[in-house]
Amino acid sequence: LNNIKQGGEKIASGDLNHKINTKYMVLDFKEFSENLNSINNGLQLAVNEKMKSERFKTELITNVSHDIKTPLTSIINYVSLLKMCEIEGEDEKKYIDILDEKSKKLKRLIEDLTEASKATSGNIKMNLSVVNLNELALQAVGENSDVLENAGLDLVLTERDTDIFVNADSQHTFRIIDNLFSNARKYSLTGTRVYVDVYKENNYGVFSIKNISKEKLNI
Repeated sequence: LNNIKQGGEKIASGDLNHKINTKYMVLDFKEFSENLNSINNGLQLAVNEKMKSERFKTELITNVSHDIKTPLTSIINYVSLLKMCEIEGEDEKKYIDILDEKSKKLKRLIEDLTEASKATSGNIKMNLSVVNLNELALQAVGENSDVLENAGLDLVLTERDTDIFVNADSQHTFRIIDNLFSNARKYSLTGTRVYVDVYKENNYGVFSIKNISKEKLNI
């Protein structure tokens, strides 16, 4: 009985390779132990299938992203060449700027998709360094102010004199902030303000964005 108890605890703790030795057990205990061993085998198969499925999903996203990025890189390069040409028409210049903006946005989305896939499978890598959170926020504000203005939103930034430095992955942190701006654009009520602030709280750097919801919230 003690042997069964210890075996059950090992299986419950996640040791899927453990097998209870049933050699010298009486019939009822032996059958019960063999059932536990069978559960262990089933769990192992389920874990293996889950891992196989996750690997397949990650590989699929990676391959599709790579296939999309190849022609997209060509589009970005040709748009850069067009911008160097002497184009006089204002409409034509505007169209090229839109192509430039949208192609780069699509590139970022593809990169985000790949990173999200890695994060889900636990394969994401963080390159931590000292990052100026103020500068990161200002960069995001600069890239999103026109977009918010076109959506009928007034961006209000609380500027502070003191720089706030954090230990973070600058690329991933910027994507998080950029995604928050994207959500604010999508879900804010037109004609309202979006408030952005960077400050220090409990020895942590904080990026704050607040908006008024377009839809009534049932909370």
